[in-house]
Amino acid sequence: MTQADPKISTHLIHHAYQAPADFAGPQPAVHKASTVFFENVQAMRQRRWLDKSSYTYGLHGTPTTYILEERLATLEGGQQCLLVPSGLAAIATVSLALLRTGDEVLIPDNVYGPNKTLAEGELAHFGISHQYYDPMNLEDLAAKITPLTKLVWLEAPGSVTMEFPDLIAQVRLCRDKGVTTVLDNTWGAGLAFSAFDLLGDGSLGVDVSAHALTKYPSGGGDVLMGSIVTRSQPLHMRIKLAHMRLGLGVGANDAEAVLRSLPSIGLRYHAQDRAARQLAQWLGTQAAVAQVLHPAMAEAPGHAHWKQLCASEQNPGGVAAGLFSVVIDAGFDQAAVDCFCDSLRLFKLGYSWGGPVSLVVPYELHSMRSCATPQIRPGTVVRLAIGLEDVADLQADLAQAMAKAFG
Repeated sequence: MTQADPKISTHLIHHAYQAPADFAGPQPAVHKASTVFFENVQAMRQRRWLDKSSYTYGLHGTPTTYILEERLATLEGGQQCLLVPSGLAAIATVSLALLRTGDEVLIPDNVYGPNKTLAEGELAHFGISHQYYDPMNLEDLAAKITPLTKLVWLEAPGSVTMEFPDLIAQVRLCRDKGVTTVLDNTWGAGLAFSAFDLLGDGSLGVDVSAHALTKYPSGGGDVLMGSIVTRSQPLHMRIKLAHMRLGLGVGANDAEAVLRSLPSIGLRYHAQDRAARQLAQWLGTQAAVAQVLHPAMAEAPGHAHWKQLCASEQNPGGVAAGLFSVVIDAGFDQAAVDCFCDSLRLFKLGYSWGGPVSLVVPYELHSMRSCATPQIRPGTVVRLAIGLEDVADLQADLAQAMAKAFG
């Protein structure tokens, strides 16, 4: 047959050669498919994808995504995992799957901001009410749980201001009230503590863990993805069917990127933790800094709760992520704070965290909170996400920017 043969395209598409199956390498193969082939009509009718025993359509899973889901379930100590296109998609999928018209959801006041806007927008449009509770006041949470409350969101530590709540007491309260709990576990990443086994004896844990894989599991600042991990099969199936009806899926190359990064997540997480602590301690000595918000520091809001959950006899220093905030003294105006951020050379202005490049973002706290924040001193909050640069270089960068902005 020659290239001129008009049947060549058919032969190239329906080529008889199949590569042998017994290949193994360090990384799982990347399977890309929308269409999945069936041997015959009977096989098409009998295949099931809900239990991952087979494949029916690319949106419902391929070997690549099944492998990633199983490894992420192991990372977080769960039994089942679903992949979604982003961390926010994980939040939205859980709320849409578990809430109905007339239900109420409780959200910590220091939660990841888009979780609030989802409640104020789409959930409200669907007739689902919400309340914000003070995550540092267990009595406030208890008082706001009513017969309408079907879901309580948890976050440890809180977004931007990094308060660490009494997560054990919160989960115990919700369990006693019969309310489902969902933890945004992006900061913990399955490494700082076990969300499904908070006491270490299997007796207490959250019901669902939502995780922005965009951060530490990806590690490159170049992949958007999220996961939803559970231990309860019935709860998993409720979310999985909603996941299917919403048509959510992830790209094979993105799944490949996360699979490639997962083996190094522990090394990166702990390295960024060490660097963040060193920089947080140094910043605490600077005159322009009124407060350092890092849960591993003794004076930080909720430090005792962090220590209870993230430290142990084997590791008394505990585990924390490479993320913290500082409060710039109220004596410096917004222009000075902006000058500080703009003067940084290694730190880049940008959202997200967990990647190799250090990031900085200034925040206007008054526009983000409904509850009072007496635990935060007056001033402007600046969040720092520590990457993988040399810590001495990062400290020098902070020093020169502070000298320029704050004299």
